[in-house]
Amino acid sequence: MAGPFCAMLLADMGADVIKIEPPGGEATRGMDLELAPGVSSPFLAVNRNKRGLVLDLKRSEGVAILKRLVATADVLVENYRPGVARRLGVDYDTLAAINPRLIYCSISGFGQTGPYAGRGGYDLIAQGMSGIMSATGSEGGAPVKVGVPITDLGAGLFGVFGILCAVRARHVTGRGQLVDTSLFEAGLALSAWEATEYWYTGQVPRGLGTAHRLNAPYQAFCASDGHFTVGAANDNLFPRFCALLGLDHLVHDPRFDSVAHRLQNRAALEPLIEAVTVRHPRAHWLAKCEEAGVPAGPIYSVPEALDDPHARARGMVQELAHAQVGRVKGLGNPVKMSRTPPVMARTAPAPGEDTEAILRELGLGDDEIAGLRAKRVIA
Repeated sequence: MAGPFCAMLLADMGADVIKIEPPGGEATRGMDLELAPGVSSPFLAVNRNKRGLVLDLKRSEGVAILKRLVATADVLVENYRPGVARRLGVDYDTLAAINPRLIYCSISGFGQTGPYAGRGGYDLIAQGMSGIMSATGSEGGAPVKVGVPITDLGAGLFGVFGILCAVRARHVTGRGQLVDTSLFEAGLALSAWEATEYWYTGQVPRGLGTAHRLNAPYQAFCASDGHFTVGAANDNLFPRFCALLGLDHLVHDPRFDSVAHRLQNRAALEPLIEAVTVRHPRAHWLAKCEEAGVPAGPIYSVPEALDDPHARARGMVQELAHAQVGRVKGLGNPVKMSRTPPVMARTAPAPGEDTEAILRELGLGDDEIAGLRAKRVIA
């Protein structure tokens, strides 16, 4: 997901992104949840706003077309295992010689250097090796994977960050550069609290359920009809939370009279709070917290989150027209811009949907395009 997600975010903001796929289309087109031939929901999720070009990079003619594209491109994003791009003849050194202004972003499992560079990497592997899984789940339980592919998507986000930094640097230097990031490093970079806990306390971070490793109470509690979350960790919010629970005496209890003491005695604090919260439904407690100015929220299922009026008001649920499927839903862009907002212009392309148009932009004529199609270099 990392490379496609990275490029989609740039496309949302107005970049002309050309999605290059091999003959037959990218493998994700055939994943489960296929909606029509060659159209899968996973592919739609990370490829909107792109033009589609089918190109066989195992053929010299296909590489030649890519090089013509690169000659005027700002950015190339590739998601191969290190070494593959070089074998194909489309590595950074080769393409930078054609266009010194090119920003070449490589996203891989472990990065382009180091002892694990040649390894394949998936989100599951990166979550395990970055320590995320060891710090996720219930206390004393087995390691648990974060429910969303956090290192995959995180690497895509860091790729966008690196690309935009390189664009800014190019304004000064006139030259592009290689941007190198990975799923493994994304997992490590997102573990700021966990690394801090280990380095400065000597404690090995472990799964804490919904609790926070540096603040308390900052977690989920059980109501009579479900769970809700509360962030009442600091010395301003904790007394308010205790008051609405009718537990004012806890504020002066020496076990709970500071963040440090509440962390140290979290196991004793949790049941005292939950003995009260289970008496009423979560709507009752959420209203009480809102009135008292204590940050709180329900624990939604995915459908509940998508149907929430605030998610709708913020444009996080979008619908686009798809030629084969009809109306398809997708997540909106989370960044709002006052002057140049993201635009949901089109859904993911069909395989090779824009191949002819792109080749004509490069100056190829009908005979050349027909010849490439006959040789199955394009589709």
